Amino acid sequence: MKISVRKSTIIGFIITFFLFSQAGFAAEMMDKGEMTPDDMAPAMAEKSAKDSMSQKMEEPVTGKHEFTVPSDEELRRRLTPLQYRVTREGATEEAFNNAYWDNHEPGLYVDIVSGVPLFSSTDKYDSGTGWPSFTRPVDPDAITIHKDRSFIFLVRDEVRGKLSDAHLGHVFDDGPQPTGLRYCINSAALRFIPTAHLEKEGYGNYVSLFK
Repeated sequence: MKISVRKSTIIGFIITFFLFSQAGFAAEMMDKGEMTPDDMAPAMAEKSAKDSMSQKMEEPVTGKHEFTVPSDEELRRRLTPLQYRVTREGATEEAFNNAYWDNHEPGLYVDIVSGVPLFSSTDKYDSGTGWPSFTRPVDPDAITIHKDRSFIFLVRDEVRGKLSDAHLGHVFDDGPQPTGLRYCINSAALRFIPTAHLEKEGYGNYVSLFK
């Protein structure tokens, strides 16, 4: 049985229609008479490509890593005793005697356990406390906030890494504008990556933060 070119085109249109699940789009365009079955398929493919590109542009900036959390045994080998005590046991390092409290170099601060980007030097400021302080995280979804009742008669908001569950520090409402927040973070919970090394370290998508 022979199938005409016209019928073949229509069949191709129907298959493409179901594959892209664009029923609403197809009906709207056909009702308006703006295209026929012959040119519907390429138009739908173009719309699908544009929608995909738009979705990518709206996605938050992310790194190129597949972030994972090492085993406790691996962390004990990889981290210094202080880094382990801070991130895994909730300890606090000494003020004014830590790696990043007075670091003014531009770059990215990532979770020492998982590598997830946490804070940027563009949001870092001198709080006078002796610990690295930031007005906000790079991505609010990278951290979690928990009530810390370890001190009698004092409840603080603890900051932890969402993926790593590492203790990072605390957040207070005495910071500068525009957020009014002070993320007081232990240097031992962070690894600093200078802007010049972001591409090499796999954080190239964050270079734009420093331009």
